[in-house]
Amino acid sequence: MSDESQTPATSKKRRIARRTPGDRLRDAIMTLGGHHGQVLSHDEKAWASITFAGTRHSFSLLFAGAEAVAAGEELIALLPEHEFTIAGQLVADAAVSSADHRMLPSPRLVVDCEILMLEEG
Repeated sequence: MSDESQTPATSKKRRIARRTPGDRLRDAIMTLGGHHGQVLSHDEKAWASITFAGTRHSFSLLFAGAEAVAAGEELIALLPEHEFTIAGQLVADAAVSSADHRMLPSPRLVVDCEILMLEEG
């Protein structure tokens, strides 16, 4: 199918990528870290109990430089009690599983965190 045969509505649908709850969670975590971090990895696995369904997310975030490290330390302090607002989702648990500080040759912090997100409704 050539581009000439597409209607404007069809063309628009192809350009807009749907953002998943995982995408919105990643954005919320980056905002919590003052947009100073870099996502090294993000793994998402389905999770279910007898009464709930959702996803477990594992993040590894890099904060490089003194200002970024300070933002990463703030993320560590705020994450466990942060109230996320992600449409159709409820963050049931958020925890920092590890933090690796290094000062030389330049300040850096790698934060690993685990987040359990449940489907609302």
